[in-house]
Amino acid sequence: MSQTDLLNIVHRPRRLRRTAAIRNLVQEVTLSKSDLVYPLFVCPGEHVKEEVQSMPNSFRYSIDNAVKECKELWDLGIQAIDLFGIPEEKTEDGREAYNDNGIVQRAIRAIKAELPELCIMTDVALDPFTPFGHDGLVEDGIILNDETVEVLCKMSISHAKAGADFVSPSDMMDGRIGAIREALDDAGYSDVGILSYAAKYSSSFYGPFRDALHSAPQFGDKSTYQMNPANTIEAIKEVELDIIEGADIVMVKPGLAYLDIVYKVKEKFDVPVAVYHVSGEYAMVMAAAEKGWVDGDRVMMESLLSMKRAGADIIFTYYAKEAAKKLS
Repeated sequence: MSQTDLLNIVHRPRRLRRTAAIRNLVQEVTLSKSDLVYPLFVCPGEHVKEEVQSMPNSFRYSIDNAVKECKELWDLGIQAIDLFGIPEEKTEDGREAYNDNGIVQRAIRAIKAELPELCIMTDVALDPFTPFGHDGLVEDGIILNDETVEVLCKMSISHAKAGADFVSPSDMMDGRIGAIREALDDAGYSDVGILSYAAKYSSSFYGPFRDALHSAPQFGDKSTYQMNPANTIEAIKEVELDIIEGADIVMVKPGLAYLDIVYKVKEKFDVPVAVYHVSGEYAMVMAAAEKGWVDGDRVMMESLLSMKRAGADIIFTYYAKEAAKKLS
């Protein structure tokens, strides 16, 4: 191309990148505080704030400190949390999961007493509540489906009774969304929503989370119920089934390695789509930032923005507080 040809270029995309003000005017995707959900770990005791070794700047909180943390989140503009509980007792039947005076139920009531407008979502799965570390009941090394669903229904009703706004089944048992929806409605909790972990993959990115919740599987892995990372069509099928069964919001998990699935789900279904920026993704960036290998803040914001660009309406992230401060 000659110099004359260059001078006659009609379309110069760089005109729209020349200054920050221009770039902001034409930005296609915007990240906001209202997109963010903060995962919160509650544990027994009082005055506890214990850093998770594999997740720097992420903590386990006793209920009193969890309430304080939620107040800080609210002041930052974060309006939703996803609540995970570490029980005082693990049993093979997982009965602490639906104990109305259990760790999650007490945390819901305490947080709602101080912050009634905060949206509380609660994890519904049995991995923290049994000694096996699997998302369902176990018999002879087999994770039971239908028997687990019965317990998840009890757990969901108990969370709803305590004041949860959404229950978030993360277990990947077949048929659990329909069963939970029916159970909630029959118990008088038709206003409580279901955020389904609809396409949850059997991923290697969950390790730090299992450290945080003391819930690593004690045998085998979760590939008999969580999805094969190689599969796309299966994800669409799982999402469709959950929507048919009554899910209000569907989730893809993990995040960065599965943005193609987020895109396909959002393209096909007219429902809110969430994505979970999981612990392993968070921990890798934190470790690289601590080494000085990457600019942690910029990688954080770029990662979250990429999830929005792929089609996510809601982002569950351990970076919620830091991102909210940046967005301010």
